[in-house]
Parts: sequence; C-alpha cells; structure tokens
Amino acid sequence: MNVETSVDPNKSAKRNALLLASAQAFCGAATPIAIALGGLVGIYLLDDDKSLATVPVSGYNLGVALGAIPAAIFMSRVGRRYGFMSGAVVGIIGALISTYAIFVGSFLMFCVGMITAGCGGSFTQQYRFAAADQGTPDFKPKAISWVLAGGIFAAVIGPQTAIAFRDMFSPIEFAGAYFASAFLLFAGIVVLFFLRFDAPPSKEERRGTDTGRPLMEIVSQPRFIVSVICAIGSYALMSFVMTGAPLAMMLCGFNPDESTLGIQWHVMAMFGPSFFTGNLIARFGKERIVVTGMFLLAVCAVIALQGISLTNFYAALILLGFGWNFGFIGATAMLTDTYRPEEKAKAQGANDFLLFGSVAFGSFMSGQMLNAFGANGWNAINYTVFPVVGICLLSLLWLQFTSKPVQS
Repeated sequence: MNVETSVDPNKSAKRNALLLASAQAFCGAATPIAIALGGLVGIYLLDDDKSLATVPVSGYNLGVALGAIPAAIFMSRVGRRYGFMSGAVVGIIGALISTYAIFVGSFLMFCVGMITAGCGGSFTQQYRFAAADQGTPDFKPKAISWVLAGGIFAAVIGPQTAIAFRDMFSPIEFAGAYFASAFLLFAGIVVLFFLRFDAPPSKEERRGTDTGRPLMEIVSQPRFIVSVICAIGSYALMSFVMTGAPLAMMLCGFNPDESTLGIQWHVMAMFGPSFFTGNLIARFGKERIVVTGMFLLAVCAVIALQGISLTNFYAALILLGFGWNFGFIGATAMLTDTYRPEEKAKAQGANDFLLFGSVAFGSFMSGQMLNAFGANGWNAINYTVFPVVGICLLSLLWLQFTSKPVQS
C-alpha cells in the first residue's frame, strides 16, 4: 500500500524567511538609531548652519542607494548568505566611524560614517527580495511580509538601545547609541550564518548563463515603472516626514527621549501590519493595498496639520508607518511580477538605486524645508504629502489602461 506524502514546497523558503526576519530584528535595529538620532547629532556637532542637521540622515540613505547595485552584484557572485554577512560587517564599520566622529566632534566624519552604515544597510534592504527568491508565487508576498515583520522587533530594539546607551560615554552625547548598534549588527551576523540558499553559479557558469532581457527593457515596462513610483512615493514620503519629525518635536519643546519614542511607535507601525499584509495582498490584490497605503499617508498629514501636541506627533507618525507598510510592501510585490529569476540581480539593484536615491533626497529636503519655513516648516512638510500621493494614485490609474492586471 502506497502512502502519499505531501511535501511542503515552501519548507525551505519558510525557514529562510524566518531567519531573515530574525536578522531584520537585529540588523534593522541600526536604522532607527541612525534616523532618530542622526539629525540631533547633526545639531550637536554643527556650530552655525543648523539647516545641514539632516545631512547625516541623508548620507545614510545615500549610502543605501550607492550600495544597492554593488550589493546585488556582489551577492550574485558570493551568494545571499555571505553577502548579507559582509553587509553587516560594513554596517559595523560605519557604526564605529560614527561613534569616533562624535567623540572628536567631526561633522564631516560623522557623515562618512553614516554613508558607510547606509552601504551596509543596502544589504539589509535586500532581505525582502531574498525571501521572495524561493517558494511558490502565492507565498512570495507572505515571505516579504514575514521578513518585514521582523522590523517590529527592530522598532523596539533600536530606539530602546538608543535611549539606554545614548549617554553611555557622558558627557559625550549620542556616541554610546552608535557604538551599541555595532553589537546589534554582530548579533545579526550570527543569525545570518544559518541561512541556506542555493550555491551561486561559478565564474564559468556565469559566463554561459542567460542573464535575461536588457535592463532598459525591464525598467521600461509599465508595471515596473508604476511599482517604482509607488515604492518611491511611500518610502520617500515616509523618510521625508520621519526625518523632520524629531527636529520639529525638539523645536516644539519636546526632549530627545520623547522624540525617540515617537520614532519607536512609528517604526513599530511600519512593520507591525506585516504579520497580515501578505494575506491582505493575496485576498484583495497588490494595487488595492498600495492605494490603501497612499490613503493612510494622506490621513497622516491631515492629523499632523491639526496641531503640535505630542498626541498629534505620535498619531501622525503611527499612521505614517501604516501607510508605508501597505504602500511599500504592495509596490515591492508588484515589482516581483516584472522580472524573471535570471534578471533579479539587475532589476532589484536598479529598483533600490532609484528608491533610496529618492529617499536620500527626501530626507535632505526635510531639513531644508524646516529651516526655510521656520515655524511653519512642519506644516510645509505635511502639505507636501498630498501631491506625491496624488502622483502615485494617478500612476496606478494609468497602469489600468496600459496593461492587463496581474492576478495576485
């Protein structure tokens, strides 16, 4: 008598997704430390022109953009496992440079440290793609959500580390938080060691391997264009508002711990819905989830414009996180429909280069807008949300008339 045994086709994919989610909790925790304190450190190190205070945060995002394509190429040669571990090492180097820069009072060196940390962070951003490399098509949105769900732990670990260690080297403020982030990245390396992906092709195999369509053909697809527009819209807006929030809160009389807690609630809201976003995408479709995200971003701006109490800031930051989650995960899931397995390195690298280049610009403009508009700077930041959301919604409408929708 033959007993038919069912083998879960997603067994390996689920294991790697859970490990990547765990690594996200540690390596991803370095990001809220950099974002929450970067602008405050900028003010701490700058003497006169405080309008440059958000440049370190922009430097971090610029590092992510600059590292996106090299990270994708590097991992296509050495594999995901060693690639991610190497990225965490780069992040540790950036954290240590940033720590030393604060000790010696060098704003320029701090920016270099943040750029280096961002280059390491570009590998962390690829976790979501690595999770979608394996498994069935139906599991891919869930895998992306699982990985990003690890960010809810990063949302607690990062800000709490910043609060606990910010004054470790008192009277030198903030240095302890960046030093502690190096240990979080090391913990991530330990987790990443247990990943198991297929071995990367050898040099001889790569020479004879079909790399798929030219990059320009991939990126000129309407679905690729719209997915990138929506990813940029959701992520750049999130960075734009989030970068300005700690500085705006400080200008309104709140202390660094209160602003750091605001970022914690925000990052928890960014990743918390990831436990069910994949299921919502499977049920309602990618485009509808992106539209929901855009609506939440607009509501965030409306609440922020109602007042400058701590409640307004926290509520706006929480909705900002929810909007990012739906908009960004939905757009990422859309992107995975646009390339073949052999095209993933160049497609993913191109996407992240465009994405985080825009994010870097958004975080830089946040400081400039706060400085240019003075007391009305926070309002100006939030009014900017509406036209960007409008562009994203129009691009999704355009997609409906240019191509057949892909079934989720």
